[in-house]
Amino acid sequence: MWAIIGWLVAIWVVLAVVGAVVKGLFWLAVIGVVLLAVTAAYGAIKAKR
Repeated sequence: MWAIIGWLVAIWVVLAVVGAVVKGLFWLAVIGVVLLAVTAAYGAIKAKR
């Protein structure tokens, strides 16, 4: 399970960086940050169980 969450976090970070670097893809940065936060929250909730 942690491997999947780790891969998702890595993908979301890459999307956020690409969106921040390419000015026309700012929306991609926003989506990447939102998905990163959701994945991190999900991982934190699963870790407490």
